[in-house]
Amino acid sequence: MSVFAHPEFDAHEIVAFHHDRDSGLKAIIAVHNTRLGQGLGGCRMFPYASDDDALTDVLRLSRGMTYKAALAGLKQGGGKSVIIGDPRTAKTPAMIEAMGRFVDKLGGQYVVAEDSGTNVDDIHRMADFTRHVGGLADEKATAAGRTGDPSPATALGVFYGLRAAVRHKLGRDDLRGLRVAIQGVGNVGFRLAGHLHAAGAELWVTDAYQPSIDRCVAAYGARPVAMSEIYGLDVDVFAPCALGAILHDRTIPLLQARVIAGAANNQLAEPRHDHVLLERGILYAPDYVINAGGIIDIYYEGEHYDWATVDAHLQQIGGTLTRIFERSDSEHRPTGGLADRMAEEIFKS
Repeated sequence: MSVFAHPEFDAHEIVAFHHDRDSGLKAIIAVHNTRLGQGLGGCRMFPYASDDDALTDVLRLSRGMTYKAALAGLKQGGGKSVIIGDPRTAKTPAMIEAMGRFVDKLGGQYVVAEDSGTNVDDIHRMADFTRHVGGLADEKATAAGRTGDPSPATALGVFYGLRAAVRHKLGRDDLRGLRVAIQGVGNVGFRLAGHLHAAGAELWVTDAYQPSIDRCVAAYGARPVAMSEIYGLDVDVFAPCALGAILHDRTIPLLQARVIAGAANNQLAEPRHDHVLLERGILYAPDYVINAGGIIDIYYEGEHYDWATVDAHLQQIGGTLTRIFERSDSEHRPTGGLADRMAEEIFKS
């Protein structure tokens, strides 16, 4: 299939493929739109079942970054990259170095940061081969509270957004006793669980990686459940914090939660599922709006990094979501579609 005919191709400016024979690197970089600035986005490493699955993911993720940056109020474009392979067994220093050289070939049209399957150390290694990196902390930024890992900011932004969704749908500001099911408790999901636990919420968690579940149970008294059971729990909020395309015709009918608010990208399997959730009376916090904390954190990196400024910007996520929710109520239109239109008014104007 031609890239241009791919169902997820959306006038992307760049789609680049790379194979490094020596390291075994197989990677794709996609830059969706640079109208507002350079295409910034993380590098995901995942054992995709096929090359087409990897292409689908990078096209969807890069598009989401454009919309995310626009609604987060950032002068930033949307990009993303994927490495095909299992990060726990296949990742090597040589492969990461080759990825850095691949990024550099685009001459700054794409800025790479960490994502699922990569980490800050990987981005530092890439930085030896390209200056087009984001999410690094120098000594001054570290002293100001920045680690280079965007996960804490992402999780906190999701917490602020979840709180706004609960306020709008359930009419409550106090999260004590709120029942939340978290799907995926890796770097972001675990931190979100921490914020919710501190606020008094009750937690149910699942993950494909058992040690992540065990850590959450030990730290926050969360209740572990099987991956197949997470959708049907009698809870107030369902928080997807793993991979995307998990809201579809088989899972949506199982949901008892009245709010969906989580960190995962591309949660809807198809755009029409936005309308399905609306008709079921489930409030959906559009993923690229609620999970914008990481890109906001990276945007402010540098020697003048100030956590108070970042936190104030993160809190705006709740306000943006509230405006979307209110428009959805008044127009009886799905929240995801409304968010898209609001973002397009910014980066297409």
